[in-house]
Amino acid sequence: MKTTCTLLVYLLLALSSYGQNLARIKILATGGTIAGKGASADRASYTAGALPIQDLIAAVPGLDKAATITGEQISNVGSQDMTVDIWMKLNKRINEIFKNNEADGIVITHGTDTQEETAYFLSLTLRYDKPVVITGSMRPATGMSADGPKNLYDAVIVAASKEAAHAGTLLVFSESIFTGRDVVKTNTTHLNGFSAPNNGPIGQVYDGKVFMYEQETRKSNRETPFDITGLTSLPQVAVAELYADAPATAINAYIASGVKGVVTGGLGNGNLNKANTAAVEEAIKKGIVVVRSSRVPSGRVTLLDETDDAKLGTIVSDDLNPQKARILLMLGLTKTSDSKQLQQYFFEY
Repeated sequence: MKTTCTLLVYLLLALSSYGQNLARIKILATGGTIAGKGASADRASYTAGALPIQDLIAAVPGLDKAATITGEQISNVGSQDMTVDIWMKLNKRINEIFKNNEADGIVITHGTDTQEETAYFLSLTLRYDKPVVITGSMRPATGMSADGPKNLYDAVIVAASKEAAHAGTLLVFSESIFTGRDVVKTNTTHLNGFSAPNNGPIGQVYDGKVFMYEQETRKSNRETPFDITGLTSLPQVAVAELYADAPATAINAYIASGVKGVVTGGLGNGNLNKANTAAVEEAIKKGIVVVRSSRVPSGRVTLLDETDDAKLGTIVSDDLNPQKARILLMLGLTKTSDSKQLQQYFFEY
């Protein structure tokens, strides 16, 4: 009898301690395809952001054994409707969660259209060096062989791992781990919709294990100077993409609208044709900061190549694509309008 009682005590103690060592992961839902609902499993059409966060969590078997999970709905939109306001709301809530020790790591569910932009924005603005992992899906939750549950499971595994402890904001998709800075959506419909054209993934998650091969060398997420605490808006920055025989209509319209900055999606090494060069000169005369980026999927935009940036007054984006260069310029303009300092941000972050 004494032996039986002792065994029962040990069993109760073991049960009471079960899960205590699991990382506390909070899932913040913003909507997107991962929360999408379609008319049938075999059709591509669906409504994004139709399902609440608790439904997404319930659809992932074994998630409760990977971490102690809580969920919270931040927004419920298709990511084509992602806004700076939602970014700032996310930033505020994540900083609050870590400040109040509500979780050890965070997973964000997000539509894929602008997922790379949200990842980079958070990598530049979060004030805590704790795991933040973004994921989503290419198929809706009601679709045949939906990829959302697996991506969400993998994202939780990464957020709960020691390997992600100081890795900054990450994006996990199709078993690959990317930095928020380098990841880009490179396919419109395939399940492996993301890649990092210049650097590749930094790791892999497979069978519940995390393998990190590299680490981010840029300062994003470690020494960011961009504290948006207390801000209610960011400077307006627009993107103008070029093509053969492109007129200066877009840049001229942006000048007239009163933007603080323009990013050009230039040709080749960020090149501008004659019409747009003249428009850029006019913009700079009016105090608008202009950054040269490129519509080319990989590579860098370099200083003083075909374009004389010193003479024109432009900044180069280094290896940031136009949509990410816009984010860094918006944040940079909260600190300074000095072109030399802004250029240094592009080389460092």
